[in-house]
Amino acid sequence: MQFDTVIIGAGAAGMMCAAHVGGRVLIVDHAKAPGEKIRISGGGRCNFTNMYCAPDSFLSQNPHFAKSALARYTQWDFIELVDRHGIPWHEKTLGQLFCDHSAKDIIEMLRGLMQAAGVELRLQSSVSNIEQHDDHFSLTLQTPDRQAQIKARHLVIATGGKSIPKMGATGFAYDIARQFGLPVTDTRPALVPFTFAERRFAEISGVSTPARVTAGGTSFDEALLFTHRGLSGPAVLQASSYWREGDPITVNLIPANDLFDNLRAQRQISGRKNLTTELAQHLPARLVDHLSTQMELSGNLADWSDARLSDLAQALAAWELSPSGTEGYRTAEVTLGGIDTDALSSSTMMAKDIPNLFFIGEAVDVTGWLGGYNFQWAWSSAMACARSIADGVNKK
Repeated sequence: MQFDTVIIGAGAAGMMCAAHVGGRVLIVDHAKAPGEKIRISGGGRCNFTNMYCAPDSFLSQNPHFAKSALARYTQWDFIELVDRHGIPWHEKTLGQLFCDHSAKDIIEMLRGLMQAAGVELRLQSSVSNIEQHDDHFSLTLQTPDRQAQIKARHLVIATGGKSIPKMGATGFAYDIARQFGLPVTDTRPALVPFTFAERRFAEISGVSTPARVTAGGTSFDEALLFTHRGLSGPAVLQASSYWREGDPITVNLIPANDLFDNLRAQRQISGRKNLTTELAQHLPARLVDHLSTQMELSGNLADWSDARLSDLAQALAAWELSPSGTEGYRTAEVTLGGIDTDALSSSTMMAKDIPNLFFIGEAVDVTGWLGGYNFQWAWSSAMACARSIADGVNKK
């Protein structure tokens, strides 16, 4: 069995590449169905891109690496593709675009494109014994009913990172990179909830509030959610990508509120009100009750001087917390780190020292913010790879 291109991994990047690469293409995945991470994403509606996608929304040891692929296949290009296939969508918040109906619409679009291109899809299958020869790669394909030897001129690794192992995620891409001498940066869970010792916030689990969460000098203003294990919500997930184990985080519980001025003004109107009663106008009541066990919040407003009110406002704007860790790859939306970009061409995603070996998507050391950025990296990196291979196939 001989192919122009074999793609390992039928996720977002793999299917996008297969649909556009041209020639005789085989795509292989060990799952029962393609695009499983697409299916569960965005609460089942797939946050497929972000209107504000730009290189500065991605983390990498080389912050410039993603620029080429993102510029040559943009969010607007993917939106045009979605529109062309009649998939209705809407903007939720902060430029995040979701399918109106189901994430399955994106999967079916990609499957349709692959079918139209004549792509062969092999599911519940694995690949082993990958070797490079002068003009091709050889590998062993194990399907549910037989084993076959495969030859391919181009090999594309699109198996993602380690996130959500219960869905089959592994470090396969990193193993292949190391086999061929490509460096792999340190990896860790990203876009992941924080955990705290002794179930610190268990009593207020389920409470959510707008907040500014800062980690590693980078801040995000979105919702914060208290959980049985610790902290979650968009602001926390975003900050987790910048957090290092042992570092504290800072939570501003009143990012859009001049609490000091508000409390001082209210003191003039109804000084006999309990301070916690007034705080509950600005923060969830259960959170205020929890904070009252951590801080001295007793007394009426009239009992609080300007200095004490100022200190309180500052404390709530700079609440320093020290996570014991994160929930890990089990719930992390993405893996930070991966194939070292110094070993790859930013315009083609091909390994610089291994002709016709490509790495795309989450496997590469490019990690986006929460909100559709990582899907856009999947589409953009896949298209950079596909166009490069297609040019070569068409010139044969």
